[in-house]
Amino acid sequence: MAKFPEPPGVEALRGIPAVLHHLPEGSTMARLCFAGGEFSTSWDCFRFFGPTTSRFDHQLRDGQGRAQIQDRGIMYLATGPKAIPTCLAEVFQATRLIDRNARDPVLSGFRLAAPLVLLDLTGPFATAIGASMAIHAGSRPRAQRWAQQLYVAYPDIDGLLYCASMYGNAPAVALFERAARAIPKRPVFHRELRDTVMAGILTQTGRAIGYAVV
Repeated sequence: MAKFPEPPGVEALRGIPAVLHHLPEGSTMARLCFAGGEFSTSWDCFRFFGPTTSRFDHQLRDGQGRAQIQDRGIMYLATGPKAIPTCLAEVFQATRLIDRNARDPVLSGFRLAAPLVLLDLTGPFATAIGASMAIHAGSRPRAQRWAQQLYVAYPDIDGLLYCASMYGNAPAVALFERAARAIPKRPVFHRELRDTVMAGILTQTGRAIGYAVV
């Protein structure tokens, strides 16, 4: 298994030149979120409560080690030609079941209203900082500690570009609250998964990755 140690500290990271990925204004992003349930949200909202179980949550725990509401917000997205199946594979990975109804899942697509600068973890930079490609699939709490330090060490980045381990390492994005300026007022695509328009892509994705669809 690839080496995946604890992060080396903010000062050590600051000494390593950043490898950046630029997403131009107008780039298309996809997001799958849940409009119902206990932790409902909308397509354009960052989550300011955390860290949760998501891989690159950069939030800090309180004095008792618990998640909390704070100024650090996160939004998970996908980009590129496989953005929609990437969202499906990542969001439903725990159960490997694409449930079109539970918690009212909604798939949205939007075009960036401003360019973004992302720290590129998809290539050798992940090794240069002392991690490895295991940062995409190894311990999630450890990956969160990396995200916390990267957030501070590179204050000019808007988020992280990483590999979606559940969909052939397709490009995925963990967007920090710093990127709020790039979220447009309206999406270009917004459909509940229960919408009949979504049936084809759900079935096709489920077959490709071995997920059931209900």
